[in-house]
Amino acid sequence: MHTDQPLPREVKVIGSAALLGLEERACDLGLNQRLDPAWVRSNTAPDGLHYLWPALWNSLSHRPDVPRQLRCELLITLRTGDRVMSLLDVLPGDFTPLPRVTSREEGMRVSRLLDRAPSVREWLLREGEGPGRL
Repeated sequence: MHTDQPLPREVKVIGSAALLGLEERACDLGLNQRLDPAWVRSNTAPDGLHYLWPALWNSLSHRPDVPRQLRCELLITLRTGDRVMSLLDVLPGDFTPLPRVTSREEGMRVSRLLDRAPSVREWLLREGEGPGRL
């Protein structure tokens, strides 16, 4: 990837199995922004839709063997029906083939939801579970 490459400006939509796969990959690579795959498996809506919105390029200067990643805002649909926001570092080769939202209106709706959704940490505190569950 070129350092001057622009940030992708598209919202991707994924199912729970794909989200779990991305979280597991981020965990296996030791990327900075990720959730515990066990938490994702037990808390995401099995048939839910989740959204990724690239926020910035990230690289691990102390680990030159790991390619640069897209740090994405992640909107997660939970089993409870709640939506929460997290961050997820995704390799560009994993991000590019994901399906994108089909309309500008859907993208705008996701943007508004991301702005209003509590973080996973805030949701855990509200539910009385504490952030140690991640």
